Amino acid sequence: MDALRYLLILAACVAVTLPLEAVLGARVYRQPRRLVSTLAPVVAVFVIWDLIATARGHWWFSERYTTGVTVAGLPWEEWLFFLVVPLCALLTFEVLGQGPQLLRRAGLLGRGRRPGRSLPGAAVASGPAETGSPAQPEATGGRRGR
Repeated sequence: MDALRYLLILAACVAVTLPLEAVLGARVYRQPRRLVSTLAPVVAVFVIWDLIATARGHWWFSERYTTGVTVAGLPWEEWLFFLVVPLCALLTFEVLGQGPQLLRRAGLLGRGRRPGRSLPGAAVASGPAETGSPAQPEATGGRRGR
């Protein structure tokens, strides 16, 4: 069981962030070319870094916690690490960047709010939507009728 520990941790990372795509619609997996172009430089830099560090003896990989399968001198779990961790970070980044929109789409935001009210910092559309007249800036200091 110890030999699978690294893989199980990586699987847990994917399992925890998968709902960000499936439930909140982060749309990371739905853009494979963009995903590959994002992950490729990260993988390249960290593989080179790991190869240099292990060759110099700065760090090593425990045979107890890996399966023993290596690719180009690194455990295959390490290769997966370079894919899984940036992928999880990217999913999280996408959800945080689109927070209010994703929450609305998931139905978690917007219930119980009065019309015409918005969240602080949210963009509010203004224009001739109701009256057909050009948009006028609201006067400050007065109360609007209810």
